[in-house]
Amino acid sequence: MTPHQLTTMNTSAQPFANNTPLCYSINSPPFKYQPDIASAYFSSIFTTLGVTSNLIAFVVLVKSFRRTHSRSRSFLIFLGGLVVTDAMGLLVTGFIVISFHVTQFNWRLLDPKCHFCNFMGISMVFYGLCPLMLGATMATERFMGINCPFAHTTNKPKSRTVSMVLMVWLTAGCIALLPLTGIGSYHMQMPGSWCFFNISSEGSNLAFSLLFSLVGLMSIAVSFLLNTVSVVTLIKVCCGQDRTQRRRDHEVEMMVQLILIMVIASICWCPLLVFIAQTVLSGRALEIKLLLLWLRFASFNQILDPWVYILFRRAVLKRIYPRLNWSRGSIMTMNPSFSDTLRRLTRSSLGNSRGPDEAAEAQKSNVKPPSTLKQPPASP
Repeated sequence: MTPHQLTTMNTSAQPFANNTPLCYSINSPPFKYQPDIASAYFSSIFTTLGVTSNLIAFVVLVKSFRRTHSRSRSFLIFLGGLVVTDAMGLLVTGFIVISFHVTQFNWRLLDPKCHFCNFMGISMVFYGLCPLMLGATMATERFMGINCPFAHTTNKPKSRTVSMVLMVWLTAGCIALLPLTGIGSYHMQMPGSWCFFNISSEGSNLAFSLLFSLVGLMSIAVSFLLNTVSVVTLIKVCCGQDRTQRRRDHEVEMMVQLILIMVIASICWCPLLVFIAQTVLSGRALEIKLLLLWLRFASFNQILDPWVYILFRRAVLKRIYPRLNWSRGSIMTMNPSFSDTLRRLTRSSLGNSRGPDEAAEAQKSNVKPPSTLKQPPASP
């Protein structure tokens, strides 16, 4: 072969290599690697169970919203946004994954310009960050409602809450669109059924990988911090001397549900978020088995979230444990020994948080007034 012929062959082959779409530049289907955890069996069960659970929770939320008072409606709107987000995330991503396993379509032929792959990558990031950011927003709303009730009161609580949910969706959407602007990139992932951002320690991929991990971890940290403060404040109010002045049943119920949502999100998402951060910071090669394992672990969050509200409601707990006196003024008074224990634990904190005027007033209230009854005459 002459040098001229060799040069002609290389020149004709170069455009083909340069025209390879970005999403297929690292992993190009078809793949021979087919792990059991990424099978159609797992995907079908997770999607069906998750969508069914969220539909049940949405029906329950709608019924509760119609008959509840306005003070709790803002929290129900947040829960509704969380349920809708989880259900849509399962529908969109689950439909694509199950369709691939059933039909075994060729991504390169179906999506030569990477539009479909980018859409799935955006969906994975958006529906992954939204539950974590909504959990942090709900924790902030409850923190303001419990610790700053007067500043928290507004004339239009429903419109404010809807605006906050829309703002969370907008923020998560903007983050998910960053790879289309050059900050990160979406790529085909093994075993060829899904697309995700490139978890790499190079350039903009490093920046976007750390951004995704840090936003998720910071949302969990904010939820943990604010929920802890809110619970301590609520215990002080319920166990303090003024515990009978305000009815706190709905606030205790909301805090229990919010803490469970936070615990579930932490258990399900922290392994994946930490794994991504460790991978890009250490510079080691991506372990696909661990990525699939932690991703499957994170998908449990969308399945378990709706059951928090389905099961942990006073209406359900009444049926499960009808012996408890649910008609009393506060949930904290249902178990006297537990309430006394909490009161002893928080008594010092309550004493330290009182001002001198409040302490003097409390001391005066403990002094018994002199009796107006005449003392009987002394017997001779």
